[in-house]
Amino acid sequence: MLRLMCQRANLLKTKFPSRRLQQAVVETQVKPIAPQPPAVKHISNAKADRAVGKWFLGCSGMVFVAVGLGGVTRLTESGLSMVTWKLMGEHMPRNQEEWVKEFEEYQQYPEFKMKNAHITLEEFKFIYMMEYMHRMWGRAIGAFFLIPAAYFWKKGYFCARTKKVVLVLGTLIGLQGLMGWYMVKSGLENRFDNPNDVPRVSQYRLASHLAAAFVLYSLFLSNAMSKLIPADKFVSIGKRALNIKPLTHLTKGMVFLTAISGAFVAGLDAGLVYNSFPKMGDDWIPKDILQFEPKHKNITENPTMVQFNHRVLGITTVSLITALWMLTRRQQLPKRARWAINAAMVMAWTQATLGVTTLLNYVPVPLATAHQSGSLLLLSFAVWVSHELRFLKYMPK
Repeated sequence: MLRLMCQRANLLKTKFPSRRLQQAVVETQVKPIAPQPPAVKHISNAKADRAVGKWFLGCSGMVFVAVGLGGVTRLTESGLSMVTWKLMGEHMPRNQEEWVKEFEEYQQYPEFKMKNAHITLEEFKFIYMMEYMHRMWGRAIGAFFLIPAAYFWKKGYFCARTKKVVLVLGTLIGLQGLMGWYMVKSGLENRFDNPNDVPRVSQYRLASHLAAAFVLYSLFLSNAMSKLIPADKFVSIGKRALNIKPLTHLTKGMVFLTAISGAFVAGLDAGLVYNSFPKMGDDWIPKDILQFEPKHKNITENPTMVQFNHRVLGITTVSLITALWMLTRRQQLPKRARWAINAAMVMAWTQATLGVTTLLNYVPVPLATAHQSGSLLLLSFAVWVSHELRFLKYMPK
């Protein structure tokens, strides 16, 4: 041992003549190594993606149900039965005295005074419960989103991109709740001066509320698909392949636009003005389509033109989806992409049939609810088609 130490000292003298430099080298060599922190257990990407994807899919399903409940609430004219809004939720009346108090508050607002002065307390309980369920379901969506989001974030399930998506989705959920109350407030204001006015929410705010719900649903669904069924990369050879992706995005946009035009139909009860198809009454273009002044107001405030626009948009959307199906029929596409296009095709014609049937039967609640839910289902298939063709590359012959 002593011999080994002498040899090492001689070696240091040879390499480092300076005594100070020799001392620094020795101190560096004997410096203790700092203990390493325990290794962090990382979740595999596949496992994390599956968990987050299922959560996104669950959130999209809850938004789908919320849209259906909102449609029923609008069709049963229940949306103005609750005249207050609290962030953490209103408790349901628990006894007769509390029900009477709620009913008396409702009686102070235009809908009761001008339209529902004849309803009884039992009838009020029904419309109140419809609105109550819609609101509480919206808050349940917030809890179903927030609690898993906090857990996944803490456990490291989110990549950098997913963190940004989660923040955007959380913001949209909060804004959607505020937009819902902003919409309801428009029906509680004293702005119905004409005896012929019908107390209702603003069709502009109703359309905004529905559009926000559709955007939120689409984001949840598309991100769920990205996690659970990632799109395949493939090359399509042929002249027609060039038109598929732009047509897919155009179709998706038209489905969304048609659905929002449906919100204006619902907001103005425009489904009750011309209950015939394909003509509107005896005319292809009704004479009262431009009766409002200035003319641009007819687009969103004249029930006749609002229904006409919805018809035209609906026919255009079905035509685009049919064209997409025909263009891709003989093209080599992945199996899932083929399924998505076929599903969109079937749903487009089903939705058109539902719309015409609803119109001819003077908008019964079950058919109208199915028609509104059908629009969201059609958007789901359009999002699926767009997802599957995301990485399509074109190679000419």
